[in-house]
Amino acid sequence: MLGNKHIRKNYYKGASSKKSVKIFQRFVFCFKIVTAIGILTVMSFAFILAHDCITQCDYFRADNIVIRGAHRLSKQQILEQANINKGINILSVNLSIIRNTLLAHSWIAEAEVRRELPDMITIGIKEHKPLAILDLGRKFLINVNGEVFKEWTQSDSDILPIVSGLQFSDLNISGEARSTSFNAVMEVLRLGREPDSILPNRRIRKIRVDGQTGLTLYTFDQVRVIKLGYNDYTNKYERLENVLFYMKKKKCFPDFDSIDLNHLDRIVVNLAKDESSAGDHREI
Repeated sequence: MLGNKHIRKNYYKGASSKKSVKIFQRFVFCFKIVTAIGILTVMSFAFILAHDCITQCDYFRADNIVIRGAHRLSKQQILEQANINKGINILSVNLSIIRNTLLAHSWIAEAEVRRELPDMITIGIKEHKPLAILDLGRKFLINVNGEVFKEWTQSDSDILPIVSGLQFSDLNISGEARSTSFNAVMEVLRLGREPDSILPNRRIRKIRVDGQTGLTLYTFDQVRVIKLGYNDYTNKYERLENVLFYMKKKKCFPDFDSIDLNHLDRIVVNLAKDESSAGDHREI
């Protein structure tokens, strides 16, 4: 019977060993976590210290700030808008923020900001080119693309054609297509920008828009009326050139008050009123 007696395993000793192993593993895991945190903290501190040293180092001082593309705005105005000054560390500036700040200026259409190591910041801008003053009850400036970019003020140039008779709904502010009337105005202003145009924009004082009869231009130093109506403006400008050339060639012709080009097959010229030609008009 003694030979058949089974020896019992010491379960308490095995459980104790497993518990010790688990405690040791947890300790190692916690030690790794603490070590990793410590390393990250030291590295972060080192990066912060390195960043502060670099962004405050005189070696990267902006001794040269180059501005390109400015015509209306002065260099000082652009620097004030960008909120940077000569001597700033070029690595401390946020180029995207400076660009967005520049674009917030009403006269700046496009902007680009670059840093060039070790001591240069380059700012390139493109200014809006004013094309006309849009009178909608309040006056606004539109650029060569027909976009309203700022409200007109007394400090802005008034040697621009004034467009009246349009409504806000004629513009494409809401993303909708521009009206026929607005497109007609832009076509006339485009022709006025062409070299050697018979009617350059600087000679146009006012463009009055009528939804039914089209465009009427008030032009030249002594106001003369040019009735264009709608459509076919290229041919109408050519006919206008022929009419003015003919009147200049025929010196016996007095000056005119208005020229009606609504119908190219029947151009009506109202001659300037004086004692000899009061109320006179001729068809060409």
